[in-house]
Amino acid sequence: MVAAKHAGVGVIGCGYWGKNLVRNFARLGALQMVCDAAEAGRKLAAEMAPHAEIVADVDQVLSAPIEGVVIATPAETHYELSRKALEAGKDVLCEKPLALTYEQGAELMRLAERQGRILMVGHVLEYHPGVVRLLELVRAGELGKVRYIYSNRLSLGKVRREENILWSFAPHDIAIILRLMGQMPFQVVACGGSYIQPNIPDVTVTNLLFDNGVRAHIFVSWLHPFKEQRLVVIGSRKMASFDDVAKSLIVYDQHVDVRNGEPIPVKGDGLEVPYSADEPLRLECQAFLSAITSRQPPLTDGASGLRVLKVLQAAQRSLVMNGEPVSLPMETFV
Repeated sequence: MVAAKHAGVGVIGCGYWGKNLVRNFARLGALQMVCDAAEAGRKLAAEMAPHAEIVADVDQVLSAPIEGVVIATPAETHYELSRKALEAGKDVLCEKPLALTYEQGAELMRLAERQGRILMVGHVLEYHPGVVRLLELVRAGELGKVRYIYSNRLSLGKVRREENILWSFAPHDIAIILRLMGQMPFQVVACGGSYIQPNIPDVTVTNLLFDNGVRAHIFVSWLHPFKEQRLVVIGSRKMASFDDVAKSLIVYDQHVDVRNGEPIPVKGDGLEVPYSADEPLRLECQAFLSAITSRQPPLTDGASGLRVLKVLQAAQRSLVMNGEPVSLPMETFV
């Protein structure tokens, strides 16, 4: 890639997700360094990226002559590492969530602006060709007026101890829904349960209410008998389902007519919509390299990450208050 010729990056963290970033940046020809405090992580990095410098000390990455730093460490370290990287004059791609509070995220945005650096958040599904195609259909009016949206992100997967299911799984779906709506919800309601570890919810349901009457709900769980990653958009003319497990985007020619005051379901066939098979993470990595080169904000910039943080923090507050609604100021964005 052209961007890879002009941008060198270092990845901090070569674990559960970091190894995927190491693989992609290495294949793009941009990886110069990998840092992992664990010997196992450094060994894996050396196998995946034999031409990269492998180190154990973060300061070695921050002082190196590289343009970008990619942070794939536990969520509670994101703010501190991003702050240090920005202060060191590096462009930053930080895995979600950007921070664990809105205030910390806002501070990182201000710091990036002062330093003239790129701040990008790893909301990888916003780069997914299936999600991009769905967004195109919605914006083109193919589904008619959007009425409601729901997403399920469920599995019997890795149970984290440093963050709950809301902060671990829901950022992806919040980011997509905000992008589809082009505005912030004015009310957030969340409830859930902690079954494995005290005070760390394993299951949450979050409801978002938007000014135009659209509602969205997000069901996330790592305590589930099967894996499901599905986003459904219900419109006045048609309905669409994006299934990331089945790798399909289907538009259903179905809606409800009202005839003489009587609601009449109109059922039609589902049409599978093709989309590119490009790996979303590869596209995200390319976007970071492009932003480093062009100095233009990427799609999932700091402002995008901050919007997601604002919704997450409101949902967390509602969760703690056992489902009490939390209000947010209305905001529209491009």
